[in-house]
Amino acid sequence: MPLGPRTPSDPDPPTARALDLVWYAAYGSNMHADRLRYYLAGGRPEGGRRRYPGCRDSRPPRRTVPVLLPGGIYFALESMAWTGGMAFYDPELPGRAAARAYLITAAQFADIANQEMYQPPGTDPDLIEAAVAQGRAYLGPGRYETLVCAGTREGLPLLTFTAPWRAEEVEPAPPAPRYLAMIASGLHEAHGWTAAQITAYLAGRPGVAGRWRSVDVDEVVLRAVRNGPPDPAARWTG
Repeated sequence: MPLGPRTPSDPDPPTARALDLVWYAAYGSNMHADRLRYYLAGGRPEGGRRRYPGCRDSRPPRRTVPVLLPGGIYFALESMAWTGGMAFYDPELPGRAAARAYLITAAQFADIANQEMYQPPGTDPDLIEAAVAQGRAYLGPGRYETLVCAGTREGLPLLTFTAPWRAEEVEPAPPAPRYLAMIASGLHEAHGWTAAQITAYLAGRPGVAGRWRSVDVDEVVLRAVRNGPPDPAARWTG
């Protein structure tokens, strides 16, 4: 499995700092570009449980690149959108977390973060500077209310959000097959990994390891790679 850093060949956009751009590092279902589109432009995914209000600035990302963040992901609690465990990022886990970095404005990032927290877009939490300086900043005690700066790329911060606790401080929970398939599809789309590489990566994540059989992970991943992201309303078995 390719775990080394990737460097894009195109140069840093000359207007990046003037536009107040950041990299949003998505490590869950938002690795799939179609899924992120609902956070930007608004709407309800076909068969989905939730309608997203969208960002004040609905323009698509200026660029997108695959990245590997220090640490790892794990699954815990229960998703209101997917059921089953939700993906969280812990920068202190061993290894690397596969993610997809979207070059967007700081205001767009704030609106995406607010939607993840089930808050209306339109507020700009003034915590980006604190996260860059300290590595993390806290918007609140909730599931995706911790802002993490996982490094920089081309001089701009790599930002994501997660829970305030460590992976070891919460009981792992198995993700729903549809959610795991969406992440698998995003990994294939963003990183170009094969089904075998995706299975090896996901099968070892806390919440999947010991709760999913490897053969079942492989079946879900193969279907996702062949057919694309799942219909959120479809019935999947793992």
